[in-house]
Amino acid sequence: MSIDSVWPATAAWPEGVLHLGGLAVTDLAREHGTPAYILDEADFHARARAWRDALPDGDVHYGGKAFLCPEVVRWLGPLGLNLDVCTGGELAVAQAGGMPPARVVFHGNNKSVAELRRAVAWGIGCVVLDAFTELDRLAAVAAEHGRVQDVMIRVTPGVDARTHKSIATGGDDSKFGFSLAAGDAARAVERVRARPSLRLRGLHSHIGSQILTLDGFAEAAHRMAAFARPLGIERLDLGGGLGIAYRPGDPQPPTPSELVAVLQKETGDLHLSVEPGRSIAGPSTVALYTVGTVKGPYVSVDGGMSDNPRPAMYGAAYTTRLASRPSAAAPRAATVVGKHCESGDILVRDADLPADLAPGDILAVPASGAYQRSMAGNYNHVPRPPVIAVRDGAARVVVRRETEDDLLRLYA
Repeated sequence: MSIDSVWPATAAWPEGVLHLGGLAVTDLAREHGTPAYILDEADFHARARAWRDALPDGDVHYGGKAFLCPEVVRWLGPLGLNLDVCTGGELAVAQAGGMPPARVVFHGNNKSVAELRRAVAWGIGCVVLDAFTELDRLAAVAAEHGRVQDVMIRVTPGVDARTHKSIATGGDDSKFGFSLAAGDAARAVERVRARPSLRLRGLHSHIGSQILTLDGFAEAAHRMAAFARPLGIERLDLGGGLGIAYRPGDPQPPTPSELVAVLQKETGDLHLSVEPGRSIAGPSTVALYTVGTVKGPYVSVDGGMSDNPRPAMYGAAYTTRLASRPSAAAPRAATVVGKHCESGDILVRDADLPADLAPGDILAVPASGAYQRSMAGNYNHVPRPPVIAVRDGAARVVVRRETEDDLLRLYA
């Protein structure tokens, strides 16, 4: 497996300089600064179409929590994808991007009354119920608006997703959903059917994230189908969670077609929906950083845990490569660290970087499109990076760089 397998489809390295979408990252960094996320639009579209082609008779909802902005929302309709959101903020982005409300699914384990009112008033296609309290809350809100609201019930199927505990959501001990084993899911079905302002559209499950094998998906699909059929429920949304390769040598995940084939084998003639996010957005984006200091094994860059908290949160592992020039120097082990006041502010461990790496060099980190900009914060009052979409030799800003003025506007 070559190093290029973790880079976007249009990545090329003429004369040792990374090009994305036909543009040199040196030019992109000069115009837009670093840190920056470079989103390969063609790669994103191709991955979205792969999911649509894998499930032509079902529904594909893009998992907006991976990465969302109005421009991405505008891409989804022509690609044949719907959208799932899980907060009022993501709902606002869906509205700003012009997504028809009927094509939006609203998730979340603690939706507020205000969020539910906004969603119902907008005409949201489906709300995924996560608790009995929320069920009652939504029934009242829908009645207030004179609507019969379509809902799905999130079921916790008791499946081990074989992923990090922080991103596993399908086990019996989870904050999400109604337990299948404890009988809560069956009681939720009964209660929804007794509410005239709610209409049961189907069942939902999501067993976790960054999953690289098919066993857990198959078991979840089997349990969900076995639960649905005796109840006369004909629609299953089996969520997302398909992982990606972050480093050379990482296991290659199943393809969308391979995953869908397994799900369909277990669910038969039931109508199937999926919610890919990371597997579309993740590989499509490269993060760029500028080297500031080199001190022994430590290479400090101009970003860090504020723009990518995943390594500090749960040990997420990345690779990196010198992207701004060729180098014939021998590689040496390095640790790429950020500029924040934390010893745990580490972006890439055990990176093989040229021994002549110097301040001003640009490093590129692939597979940076999912959860990085979404999780980014302002620790040490560092503004968040922009997202630059590139395609066919053209670049445009789809998320502008946050400024210190933006931060100061929040203060009374």
